[in-house]
Amino acid sequence: MVHTHTQNPEIVLLAPSRRAVPGRFRCIEVNPRRHGELLAEVQRFRGRVYSSDGAIRSEQLARDGRHRVSVDDRSWHVASLNPQGRICACLRYLDESWAIDFDQLWVRHVAQASPLMGLDLRLAVDRQMAEARQTKLAFGEVGGWAVAEDRRDTLEALRIILVTFGLLELLGGCTGVATATFRHGSATILRRLGLGSLYAGGRELAPYFDPRYGCKMEVLRFDSRFPNPRYREWIAELALLLTTSPVICAVPQGIEMRLPDPALLPDLAPPELAAYSQP
Repeated sequence: MVHTHTQNPEIVLLAPSRRAVPGRFRCIEVNPRRHGELLAEVQRFRGRVYSSDGAIRSEQLARDGRHRVSVDDRSWHVASLNPQGRICACLRYLDESWAIDFDQLWVRHVAQASPLMGLDLRLAVDRQMAEARQTKLAFGEVGGWAVAEDRRDTLEALRIILVTFGLLELLGGCTGVATATFRHGSATILRRLGLGSLYAGGRELAPYFDPRYGCKMEVLRFDSRFPNPRYREWIAELALLLTTSPVICAVPQGIEMRLPDPALLPDLAPPELAAYSQP
């Protein structure tokens, strides 16, 4: 099946400050002001969606309503814009190929929230990081999934994830982890799209309760090379769309912004992948 995009929202990519954008993207715009404005709008959008859903409390937001996390500046952000230019869905990808061990990863917050699964999670993630190195794939984490309430009964909730699959393939392929809430069937949706369980010692990692979100969650693994086969054609079409979609950069290509060591950055919020969409 071929999916046309004439009625779909525009896709805009925000590039991470410390990464060069591959040449296969044809519409690169170096515009620090627009990058900052769009990132702030993504954070405000997440804040509205998460707080209205009860996933976070208002005091967890910045004074201007933004849901800010310390990895936002280092991440790719995929945003869907409606005809009025407002964000209606978003998702974040953080490349952590530089990380040496589990303690440098964003997902380490899960072990802090659920000490009982901490060791098993470490073993499972360490194994996946080793597999990524052996196959020469990037390793990273996906999170920050939010969908506007009026889009939850549409394909937009799936489309933003599949667009991200397309982005990861354009970046050269990636394996990694995603922390998924059970709210609105989010974890189930991700499994249908090709994400799967993590294992430690031959045992599947069980879901856990995160008191900060007040709900059951689980950590899933993904490999951008192996989505659910029924979505491969759509992902390929969306990847082609991304090559001509706007990519907004905060700094000129070839110039790396000097940021603190990621392991030393403050932890402003736990990781999340909250769909807020209907299955």
